[in-house]
Amino acid sequence: SVTTRDLKKITLDVNSNSVAQKIYVEVNNTVPCVRLLNATHQIGCQSSISGDTGVIHVLESEADLEWPLTKGPNPPYMILLESHLFTRSIMMKIKKESSRIAGVTVVVPNTSPSEFSPHTTCPNENTGVYSDTYGPHLAHCNTTVWNPLGNGLSYEEFDFPVFSLKEDKQCYYDHNRVVNGSAPQYPLCAMQLFSHMFAVTDTATCMRRNDVINFSINPEMVCDPLGDFNVWGSIRPYNRSQLGHRDNESVVMAAARLDSRAFFWDVSTGAEGSISGFVTLLAAAHALRDVTQVAPPTHNILFAFFQGEAFDYIGSSRMVYDMQNGKFVIDLDNVHSLLEIGQVGLRNGSDLFLHSDPVSRMNDTVNDQVREHERYRCSLIHRHHRLVDNFQSSPLPPSSLQRFLRAQNIPGIVLADHRAAFNNKYYESYYDNADNLNLRYPPNMTAEEQLEFLTDTAMALTEVATVVARALYKQAGGDGTQVDNIKADSKTVTQMLFGFLVQANNSWFQALIPPELKDMLSDPPDFYVGVASSSPAKAKPLTRLVQFLLANLTGTATNLTQDQCQKPDDLPDESVQMYSYLWVQGTVPHNGTEKGPFCVRASVRLSQALSPAFDLGEYASRNYSTWTESRWKFIKARIFLVASRDLEMLTLGVGVAVLFSSLLVTYFISTKADVLFSSAREPASAAY
Repeated sequence: SVTTRDLKKITLDVNSNSVAQKIYVEVNNTVPCVRLLNATHQIGCQSSISGDTGVIHVLESEADLEWPLTKGPNPPYMILLESHLFTRSIMMKIKKESSRIAGVTVVVPNTSPSEFSPHTTCPNENTGVYSDTYGPHLAHCNTTVWNPLGNGLSYEEFDFPVFSLKEDKQCYYDHNRVVNGSAPQYPLCAMQLFSHMFAVTDTATCMRRNDVINFSINPEMVCDPLGDFNVWGSIRPYNRSQLGHRDNESVVMAAARLDSRAFFWDVSTGAEGSISGFVTLLAAAHALRDVTQVAPPTHNILFAFFQGEAFDYIGSSRMVYDMQNGKFVIDLDNVHSLLEIGQVGLRNGSDLFLHSDPVSRMNDTVNDQVREHERYRCSLIHRHHRLVDNFQSSPLPPSSLQRFLRAQNIPGIVLADHRAAFNNKYYESYYDNADNLNLRYPPNMTAEEQLEFLTDTAMALTEVATVVARALYKQAGGDGTQVDNIKADSKTVTQMLFGFLVQANNSWFQALIPPELKDMLSDPPDFYVGVASSSPAKAKPLTRLVQFLLANLTGTATNLTQDQCQKPDDLPDESVQMYSYLWVQGTVPHNGTEKGPFCVRASVRLSQALSPAFDLGEYASRNYSTWTESRWKFIKARIFLVASRDLEMLTLGVGVAVLFSSLLVTYFISTKADVLFSSAREPASAAY
């Protein structure tokens, strides 16, 4: 038949004999745009409940929009476009004429465009420290537009599905291509997208519906809060059962964000946006392990890795909330100062910039402490770095420090590679990947060889990590004679970059986690925070991986057996209140030489990164993040050939005629059944 003959031209295989799979070809490697909601509105995309179907039209330039939006005779159209055409201008035109559009699919390219950021120009502007009552002249990026390339697509609402896919366009070229302005001939190649979302309007509405559904026999939630877990650790352990203020305790905090986002669900990478910062902080924590044991500083040092920062600072706002309410091992009064590592992977020259808050620095005490911090850092100038104090009148860039400043005037600095606008041309987009950090490997290398290869990017971040580690040690009151002994390990940095940006499922990462968690090493890792879980065992793979990395890099390899590692409280010198005990597959311990499984003892913990708004039931809160993700039944895309309208009507007409003819014949036969099916009369008598 025509249908099966033409479907052979599509590069996807059909391996079933069912009628449905002879008609439809499932499209693999698709990623949808999904619906997210907050206190005021909804963003994202969705299909109708039965899916949306349209004839495929490949957009080769913006001028081609005229065909699907006005001239094309076969609406609705499913627009397929290359990534360089995935712009705000084109998407807004499509949105305006959405009655003729069934959906949009974006082909994932092999190379990145020159620039692309679907985020806003002023990230997290409504939940930072600057507002109408605190530095109003600095609010809403009035003085510094941090992300000038942001087109805001991630915060638009589209009432049609938008998918990313990796399939080719052969079906379109075989059937649908417009030649010399004439309409293509049937059969035409069509696509159907399914991405119907359950939640609507805003977070307050969907959470209220969740509460109503919970009383039903078979509850089915419509949305879930975004969130996960923060990772934190300290050079001196804290008893986890003793929460709240600690007398005579002063803590220097070092922080970085873990997550990022992209327009499409679950495919964020965040090479410059988050990885450059948290890899630097992990390397700095590693560099401090030995020196803090030999010559402990006066103040404790606490490392914090926040989840959900892309969505109105979920992780940092939760830690601040817990500190304010006696639910964390320290409180805000225990925080001596805070150093945050921002985007540090794309320096222009040798400069790194020290950002501070000009409003809090109007307080002489805070200003003196910030100047002292800057003096410590500037005294540690590395041969390849120059630390530059940003203008005192400039605001803080989007950062977790802003959430701490909302609660209390804490001396703090954000270290970044930009003075004003981000150097990152792909902020919060799929293209903020290894290429954006110029992570390059010689050709023909195996994965294991790449894992060990020292890249220029790794060397640069190692130098930044060394500066950070030395600054933290001095800031915490460490022995000045020990500072030159603090050096970050370039091999560790290059292995982390390879694992987070190229291949997570590698021998080094495998060695740092328990055997039962090896399946969490997906390639590439995803940095989208996702929906919250109540159990640390169900934390995002990224969170668990950073937890095990921090434990291995700062903890101690013990001689405990696996059973002892799981029940350390049975031993006289061990305590689960003070330490975490993690059984890992095995690498070379820092105090040993033989490979093999072993137990790591470390003061590394997970703490909840769920917005306080959901604990307080304040779903319309303007103080805390209220982001939720809609639930859906399934996500699917499929291709098939569609016949002309005339042929469909003719087929329908013939079918109806056959139906009525069959009914008439059946009626005639049933009324004449006694004649047509009567038996021959038998004789009156018979002899046997």
